[in-house]
Parts: sequence; structure tokens; C-alpha cells
Amino acid sequence: MTVQVLTDSTSYIAEDTKKELKIETISLNVSFKDLTFKETDINNATFYKLMEEKGIPKSSQPGIGEMYETMNRILKQGKSLLGVFISSDMSGTYATAQSVKKKILEENKNAPIEIIDSRSNCMQLGFAAIQAAKATLKGQTLSEVKTEAENNIKRSRFLFIPDNLEYLKKGGRIGEASALLGNILKIIPILTVANGKTTILKKIRTKKNALNTMIETMLEDINRYGLGEVIVHHINCLPEAIALANKIKEKLHSEIQILDIGPVIGLHVGPGALGIAYYTQKNMR
Repeated sequence: MTVQVLTDSTSYIAEDTKKELKIETISLNVSFKDLTFKETDINNATFYKLMEEKGIPKSSQPGIGEMYETMNRILKQGKSLLGVFISSDMSGTYATAQSVKKKILEENKNAPIEIIDSRSNCMQLGFAAIQAAKATLKGQTLSEVKTEAENNIKRSRFLFIPDNLEYLKKGGRIGEASALLGNILKIIPILTVANGKTTILKKIRTKKNALNTMIETMLEDINRYGLGEVIVHHINCLPEAIALANKIKEKLHSEIQILDIGPVIGLHVGPGALGIAYYTQKNMR
């Protein structure tokens, strides 16, 4: 039985990769006071311009009806289903998927469904979905595909540097005291996702040093655990992302893909953020 991988829009997997690996995506939503839309229905340049004009919007998970319709459609196609979703500490998307799974199993106790909490977002989530999808193309079973995703989660990390802590502070994604400290003392925090939540990895005095430290942290992990894959993330600051990718390319001697971060994560982190998502050959946790 073919396994279908379903993830959510905060994975920000490149469109050509999703098409090649047959990954399905369900979108989270963004709401300004007078405007609501799926984040997949707007391009990033338009969204960040809107955010400048209208202020910081709110995000929300997919509706339970949409989740049910998506998951049930896949199963009715005769496929098994693996769902890999944004951290349950960041969104209710995973909880919604679990509720839908329960409902479907009440209707059909043998429905082949597995749901994974990635404990992260962006391409740390994306890598787990991609590795699972690659396993499906090899004809692996639902259990085997799930294991591939879970193993990748143990091997991955997401490091990022916000340009302005005000977005994280307003969105409640990081402690208020830490946000104020960074703004007042001009400290640049290197943030990561640990135990499903955004946390401070290190505090650095300048952005240049913060970028170098982020690269050094990645290289330490790669030297210890082996190189899997690396991408550079950015929020509306492509020139800086290209410069960061070139620095990494010099160290690793390989091309580095650049992927922008969309509205749902972007509204919490803010324009100007730069990040590195990567995974290693051996478990980091």
C-alpha cells in the first residue's frame, strides 16, 4: 500500500521538492483585522508589505473539517497516511490531526494512519517530511516511513537570528524579559527550537558574530555527527541569505539551497531573520 506524506505549510518545503516527492500540504491561516487567508494563498513579498501597513496579524491552525476532508480523501484513494506537523507547543495543528485520526478510526478501525509531532517548524519539520517521502518512493511500509521521519527529527536542528525581537515578544514566542534584554543591550540572540519551543541558544554582541557563531555551531554538529543536508532560511532579506549561504558553501564545498519563510512563522519572528536548518547522519539527541 502506497504511503502518502502529509505535512503543513509551515514546513516551507520548496514547491519542486513537494511535487517530485508527492508531498501533500495543508495550510495554516493568517488573519488581519479585516482580512483572513491561507498562508499558501499569498506570496511572501505581498504579505510582508501588508504586515508593514496593517501591523502584526494572528495565525491559526487548519479547521478540523478541512483536516478531516484531506485525510479522509487520501485514505479513500487506497493509501496509508503519515502526517508530520508543526510542534504541538506552537500550534494546535497536531492536536487537530489527532482528533481527526480518532474520528476516522471510529468509522474504520483499520484505517492506516500515523501522526507525528515534529517538535519544530520550518525546514526542521520539512526535512522529516522529505525523508519520509523518500522512503515511500522506495516502497517502504507505513511503519518504516514513520521511523524514517522520527529518526530525522533526532538528527536535525534549526538555528536562527531575528532582526527584531519585538515580533517574538508580541507573539508570546519567547520570554518578555529576554526580548527586552536583547533590545536594550543590543544583544543578538541565536535562537533554536528545543523540546518543541523557541529558546535562546546563545547571546552574542553583534550580528556578524552571531552569524559566525551560528555557522560554527552547525560545523561542530556536522564534525561530530556527520553531514546530512543544510539549507538557509530567511524572512524578506534575500541578499543577506545569499551571503550566508556562500559562507556555508565555502566551509562545506557544496551548494546550499535558500528557502524563504512564509507568513505564519514570519509574523512571529519578523522580517530580516536569518536561519540555518540542517540534519546530520547520526542522532544529535
